[in-house]
Amino acid sequence: MMSKEFFEIQKILKSKVDKEVKVSAKKFVPTAKKIYGVKALELNKLAVKYKIGGFKLAEELWKSGAFEEKLLATKILGKVCKKDSDLTLKLIKKFSKDISDWAVCDTLATQGIRGIIKIKQKEILQIAKKLINSKNFWKRRFAIVLLINFVKDKNLKKEIEKIVKTVENDKEYYVKKAVDWIKRKMK
Repeated sequence: MMSKEFFEIQKILKSKVDKEVKVSAKKFVPTAKKIYGVKALELNKLAVKYKIGGFKLAEELWKSGAFEEKLLATKILGKVCKKDSDLTLKLIKKFSKDISDWAVCDTLATQGIRGIIKIKQKEILQIAKKLINSKNFWKRRFAIVLLINFVKDKNLKKEIEKIVKTVENDKEYYVKKAVDWIKRKMK
C-alpha cells in the first residue's frame, strides 16, 4: 500500500502541470515516459518537503514510473542517502535496472548518491565496472555518469580511463554523449 505522502505528491504534481514544460520535456528527454510537465524547481521543493518519507517514499515514487516521480525519487534518495549508505547502494542497483531516459539516469548517478560518494567510493566503482558491460545502453550510460563523480580524484584517473575505454566506440547515442562528457571533465 502506498503512503499518504505518495498520494499527496501525486496530487501536487497534477496541480503543478505546465503544458509548456511538458512539451519541452518531451523534446529534450524524448525517451521519458509518463510526463506530467512540472518544473524542476517544484521537484526540488518537493524533495526538501518530503525527504522525511525517506527510502520508502523514494521506492514508491520510483515504482510509479512517471518521469517526475522518478526524478523526485532520486532527489529524495540523495537527501537521505547518508542515513543508510548500504540501502542507498541497494536502491541504486535496483533503480538502475529501470532507467529509460538520460535525465533520470544522470540525476540518479549524481544527486542520488552525492552524499555517499566518498564513503562508498569502492562500491560505486564496482557498480560502474559491472554495468559498463551491460547489454542495456542505459546501464552503460549510468556507469559512465557514476564515474563522473570521481574524475577530480587523480588517483582514480587511470582506473576511470580503463573503464570508459570499454565503451569508447559504443554506437548508442546516449552512451557516446556520456563518454564525451566524462572525457571533457577529465581534461
